[in-house]
Amino acid sequence: MVAVRALATALFILAIPLALIGTNVRFLANEERVYTYSIDQYNAPARTGIARDELVRGSKELRDYFNNDAKLVSIHVQQGDREISLFNERETLHLNDVKTVFHFVNRLQEIALVYIMAYVVGVFVWARERPLNKLAIQALGGGLLTIGIIVSLGLVALSGFDQAFEQFHHIAFSNNLWLLDPTTDHLIQIFPEGFWFDVTMFLGILTLAEAALISVASTVHLTISRRAARHALLPSQQGAH
Repeated sequence: MVAVRALATALFILAIPLALIGTNVRFLANEERVYTYSIDQYNAPARTGIARDELVRGSKELRDYFNNDAKLVSIHVQQGDREISLFNERETLHLNDVKTVFHFVNRLQEIALVYIMAYVVGVFVWARERPLNKLAIQALGGGLLTIGIIVSLGLVALSGFDQAFEQFHHIAFSNNLWLLDPTTDHLIQIFPEGFWFDVTMFLGILTLAEAALISVASTVHLTISRRAARHALLPSQQGAH
C-alpha cells in the first residue's frame, strides 16, 4: 500500500508539468493571434506572394484541420489572379505528421488533467486520507519540477536554438519531410524558424508563470498553516505554566 501511494504521489507531481505544458501548447496551436503574429512579424505576404487576408483565412483552415478528422489538409488561396494550393505535397504530408504530434500532446494533457482531478478528489476529498498540507507540498513539488524542466529547456534553446530545433524534429518525426525549402515552400515562409523561437520562448514564459503561481500559492498555504498551528499551541503551553 505504501508503494502504491508513493507511485500515485509521484504521478501526481509529474502530471503537473505535463498538464501545464500540454495546455499551453494546445492553447497556442489554436490561438488566431499566434498565426497572425507570424504572418505580420515575418512578412509572410512578401515571402509567399499571397495577400495577407488569404494567408489569415488559410491559417484558420489550418487550425480547423488540426482539430478535425481529415487525414490530409487541403487549403486553396488566391495568388494574384489564380487559385493555388497553399501547401505542396511534401508540406501536406508533414502537416499530417504535425497533426499526429498535436493529437498526442492533447491526449497526454487530457490524461494528466484527469489524473490530477481524480487524485485530488479521490485521495484528499473522498478518501480523506491526508490533510490539505500534504497536497500543498505535492503541488509545490510539481510546480518546482515544472520550473526546473522549463529552465533547463530554455537554457538549451538559448545556447543553440538551431541545434535544439533540429533535434526536436529528429525525435518527434520519423521522416525528413520537415526539411523544407524557404525559397519555395509556403509552410516555412509563413512560419520561419524565428517564429518558432518566439513561440517557444512565450510557451516557456507562460508555463513558468503558471508554475510559479502554483508554487507561491502552495508556499503561502503552508506558511499560514504552520503559523496557525503554532498559535494554536500557545494557549495550551501557557496553561501548562
